[in-house]
Amino acid sequence: QVQLVESGGGLVQAGGSLRLSCAASGRTFSSYVMGWFRQAPGKEREFVAATNWSGSVTYYADSVKGRFTISSDRAKNTLYLQMNGLEPEDTALYYCAATAYAYSRTTRDYGYWGQGTQVTVSS
Repeated sequence: QVQLVESGGGLVQAGGSLRLSCAASGRTFSSYVMGWFRQAPGKEREFVAATNWSGSVTYYADSVKGRFTISSDRAKNTLYLQMNGLEPEDTALYYCAATAYAYSRTTRDYGYWGQGTQVTVSS
């Protein structure tokens, strides 16, 4: 029912910033929980952040707290991830995801996924 398309990835030097966007289309619901995940080569997909559409509740992985900010624009059906103070360890393919259920940090709980956008941070 929901299609997700990420954008905004690219190559940036350490210490720089990027703003990722996730455009949602199709049938969306205000109750859906939206999340960002990332996967580096040879590693498992890991949780980055999650939020509801109102932004009243947010969750962050410990590795990105204080550096990344998740937000959304319900009118535009768009999710954002502002990434500041990027480090080489942040290099990964970043995915947008959605679930009709409760907040979760587990990939299997999310039923809708985007194709991913590559973020590469050079030292």
